[in-house]
Amino acid sequence: MENTAKNFALQLGSLITLYVSIGSLIALLFGVITVQYPDQAQMPWEHDSATSSIRFAIAILIIFFPSYIALTRFVNVIRRSEHGIYLTLTKWLVYLSLLIGGGVLLGDLVAVLNSFLEGELTVRFVLKAMTVFLVTGTAFAYYLLDVRGYWQEQERYSIYYAGIVSLAVLVSLIGGFVNIETPNEVREMNLDAKQVSDLQEIQSHVESYVVLNAKLPEDISTAYNTLSEPTAPEGRNAYVYQVVDANSFKLCAEFAGENSSVSDPYYPEKMMYTEPYTVRNPYDWNHGSGEWCFTRILNTAE
Repeated sequence: MENTAKNFALQLGSLITLYVSIGSLIALLFGVITVQYPDQAQMPWEHDSATSSIRFAIAILIIFFPSYIALTRFVNVIRRSEHGIYLTLTKWLVYLSLLIGGGVLLGDLVAVLNSFLEGELTVRFVLKAMTVFLVTGTAFAYYLLDVRGYWQEQERYSIYYAGIVSLAVLVSLIGGFVNIETPNEVREMNLDAKQVSDLQEIQSHVESYVVLNAKLPEDISTAYNTLSEPTAPEGRNAYVYQVVDANSFKLCAEFAGENSSVSDPYYPEKMMYTEPYTVRNPYDWNHGSGEWCFTRILNTAE
C-alpha cells in the first residue's frame, strides 16, 4: 500500500509538471510567432503582451521541465525495478490525464481558429496550429506508448525520446530569449514608463492649478502646493517644468529608449481639447531616448 501511494504521488507529480510545461511551451512559441510575424491590424499592446508572455513561459519552463524529466525518469526506474508492473491506479491516472489533455488540445485549437476568423494573419494561424499539434501530439504519443508498456521494453529509445524533446525545449528557450529584452532593458523600459506616468501626474496638477488661478504655476512645487511631487528615478535627470509663455509650458525627462506607442489607446495622441484652461494635446507622450521635452499648449479663456 505504501508503494502504491508513493508511485501514485510520483506519477501525479510527473503529469502535473508535464502539463504545466506543455502550456508554457505553447505560450512561449505563440509569443515568438507573434513577435516574428507582426500584424498591422493588431492592437498596440499585443507586442508587449507577447514579450511578457515569453518571459513568464521561460521562467516556468526552466523550473518545471527539468522537474518533469527527473520525475518521469524516477518513475520509470521504479517501474522497471518492479518488473514492468504498471499499477492500475497510476494507469488510470495517465488515461484520465490524456482525456483532460485532449480537452485542452481542442480548446487551444478553438482559440487559434477563432483568432484566424477574427482576422489574424494566415501564416500566424498555420504556425500556431502546428505548434499545438506538435507539442501536444508529442506528449500524447509518448504516453499512449507508455500505457502499452513500450518504453519499459525499450529503455534506450525512451532516453532518446527524452533527449530529442529536451533539445527541442532548449531551442525554444533560446528562441524566446532572442525575442525579448534583457532584464536590464526591461528595467529601463519600466523606469521610462514610470516617468511618463509621473509627467502625466504633473501635467494634471498644472492643469488644475491653471483652472483655479487662471495662470501657469511658477514651478512644480507651486502646482503641488503642500502635496509631495514625484521625483525622477535614481540615476536619471530631475524632471523639468518650464513656462514657455502665458499659455504654454514644457515637461522634460531623461529616457533610456525610444517609445512611439505610449499613448492611451482610448485617447489618440492627436485628439485635441478646446475647453478653456485645458491642455490641447494631453495624450501625446511619444518620446525618443535621452533628454526629451513635451510641449503643452493651454486653451485660453476666450
